[in-house]
Amino acid sequence: MDYHIFPGISVEEVKAAHMTDKATQERYGVKYHQFWVNKDTGSIFCLIEGPNPEACIKVHEEAHGNVACNIIEVEPGLINLFMGENPRVQNGIVYVQNGEIDTGFRFIMVLDIVVNTSLSTHSEIEKFIFPKKPRKEAIKIIQKFQGELIENLSDDSIIAVFMDADQSLKCALNTQEVFTKRLQEEGWEISFKIGLTEGQPVTMADSFFKDSIDYAKRLSLIANENQILLSHCLKKTSSFQNQNLDQKQVKVLEEKHRAFIGDFCDYAESNLATEKLSVKSLSREIGLSRPQLYRKIKFITGRSPKMFIRDLKLRIAFNLIKDNKLNVSQVAYEVGYDDPSYFSKCFTQKFGISPSKVI
Repeated sequence: MDYHIFPGISVEEVKAAHMTDKATQERYGVKYHQFWVNKDTGSIFCLIEGPNPEACIKVHEEAHGNVACNIIEVEPGLINLFMGENPRVQNGIVYVQNGEIDTGFRFIMVLDIVVNTSLSTHSEIEKFIFPKKPRKEAIKIIQKFQGELIENLSDDSIIAVFMDADQSLKCALNTQEVFTKRLQEEGWEISFKIGLTEGQPVTMADSFFKDSIDYAKRLSLIANENQILLSHCLKKTSSFQNQNLDQKQVKVLEEKHRAFIGDFCDYAESNLATEKLSVKSLSREIGLSRPQLYRKIKFITGRSPKMFIRDLKLRIAFNLIKDNKLNVSQVAYEVGYDDPSYFSKCFTQKFGISPSKVI
């Protein structure tokens, strides 16, 4: 799939370019199947079948000279999962069920569930590692709102994709309502966080929907316990404005903070195990004074930079431990703790269980 940016381009112009591609493609063993157009952003996404990216690029070059900003390889199963199976296609353009042009944008929800309890027995530890009831309930709600589950290989959070912004918002709100009720009435000893954002299939990243999934994960990290954190764009494209919502339960991260959070997390994740990771080095890297950095992180996350870095480290440690490839000391060093005993203490305070028991 490739990605073009043409502000102000008309649908008829895109159709004409597609027909020129079709007339050229056989010489390179390529098939241009269909495309999605978002007129508001000037974004176009072409689905192509070919022997290699270079051949696909050659077709565009010869046909009309409009070379894509980026082109990536995508598994057919992912195309069906994110973009829908057997869509309505006319002259190459994909349409949604109501007859409108499909923009290609989708809506990503990340649900992070953590058991909060002091665990001792083997059965309780299994509950900690696999909180089966909450996960089963979450999957049922996602299916109720026509969401599709996305395989998550990097951690244990639940990822779902939705065709419709309102369906994704309703799913998040219903999940929050059901989980809160279970916490109160059935004594579920968990906390949860939900990140919700829009996204496009191809950006300048190297994989399908990578930027939007990463951002949804970061929203779930930033969110307070039992809170939904929405991107600004999802707020605009959904019925959020018409909802009477408690701001403590549902919060919006303004678009002006997106790049800052991205820079903060990128630097922190890249330097977890090095001496470079400190509030001082982050201030220098991002270009803010330490007081400015403190105020900004505190405003966005409700935590100090130091506590936010700690949460980031421990969440990554949690996933490394559950992979069962490293021992506790190795995990501690991997996330920047020189003292495994201190790491174990912090981990236990955060998750209610010693890391050695998880392994």
